[in-house]
Amino acid sequence: MIIRNSLRSFLLPSVSVIASVLLSACHPGGAEQKQTGPPPASVTIAPVEHKEIVEWDEFTGRIEPVETVEVRPRVSGYIQEVKFKSGEMVKKGDVLFLIDPRWHQAEFDRRHAEAEQSKVRLEHANREFDRAAQLLANKAISTEESDARQFRFQEARAALLAAEAARDSARLDLEYTQVRSPIDGRVSRALLTEGNYVSGIAGAATLLTTIVTIDPVYVYADIDENSLLKFNQLARAKKLEMNDGRIPIQLQLADEPDFPHNGFIESFDNRLNSDTGSILLRAIFPNADGRIVPGLFARIRVPSSERHAALLVDERAIGTDQAQKFVLRLTETNTVEYRPVQLGPMSGGKRIVRSGLQGDEKIVVNGLARVRPGMPVAPQDNNVADKSAPNSDTKLARR
Repeated sequence: MIIRNSLRSFLLPSVSVIASVLLSACHPGGAEQKQTGPPPASVTIAPVEHKEIVEWDEFTGRIEPVETVEVRPRVSGYIQEVKFKSGEMVKKGDVLFLIDPRWHQAEFDRRHAEAEQSKVRLEHANREFDRAAQLLANKAISTEESDARQFRFQEARAALLAAEAARDSARLDLEYTQVRSPIDGRVSRALLTEGNYVSGIAGAATLLTTIVTIDPVYVYADIDENSLLKFNQLARAKKLEMNDGRIPIQLQLADEPDFPHNGFIESFDNRLNSDTGSILLRAIFPNADGRIVPGLFARIRVPSSERHAALLVDERAIGTDQAQKFVLRLTETNTVEYRPVQLGPMSGGKRIVRSGLQGDEKIVVNGLARVRPGMPVAPQDNNVADKSAPNSDTKLARR
């Protein structure tokens, strides 16, 4: 009896402890609740874009002026004045340099006086010749004298023509002491300044400055053989878009994010360069504001397809799986699906998709690195994300 009572006294406390532990485990405020998995990853999605586009091939070009003039004097002498500022725009006929005109003024005055003298001699010879016929009829002069008067008249007339030609030449030399701009354009710096002697001898005339036209400008680019063949095929099939009978192209300068300048193809060279496997293209671009500076390098876009419907996706949505490009499509159950795609060139800041998408999909454009195919996601519309982005950037800047 004593042993049975002792055993009962030992078991009762143990049972009560076990029961209390079990009750605490079942109670909501108990020791530790059951753990759950992580929340779905937040990603930004956007629909695949449908658009009518023209595809382009891009090339590096160099900008050249339509006209380039080396300004050289036509008469020799000392520069008396430079009448322009370096780099300014000049008009055709503007005086750029003034060569000391005094020597040429004196030469013109001498030639003018000789012409006047020859004119007086011609008038005198003309009067004698007019009287010769009457005097010969009255037998007041001989036939030989009459012929001599005629010859003197003809000689005086020829001398006047020679004197007038010499005077006109001297007048040109005097006018050429004012070195004028032959075209409208931008002038370079003065290579010689006041007091320097310049030569106007043909073939050895001194270079004074240069002028280039600004509007329009030419752009030269080397087009590879494959692009040329593709372009020619489209041109023969009349599938290229035309504007006033010309094929439009676009230009981008180094500090520009897009291709804002529109021009036209002016010509192709007449043969392919066998050393480089390319042909020279020349395009013409309007440049009223002078932003396209001759000598710059630029990127040009040449049409490489007819206008057609295409699917476009954001560049951020494209992933690389070794050599395979892919996108992640959002399914109806808010999971992502792996879709391999074949890509084309860029168009309007987005990438052309040749195959792999139907066009009605929504794809992940931000958060691609945080998810894997089959994972659940918390999708957010791309337009909403774009609207909230500037506010967060502003807050960050204020901090």
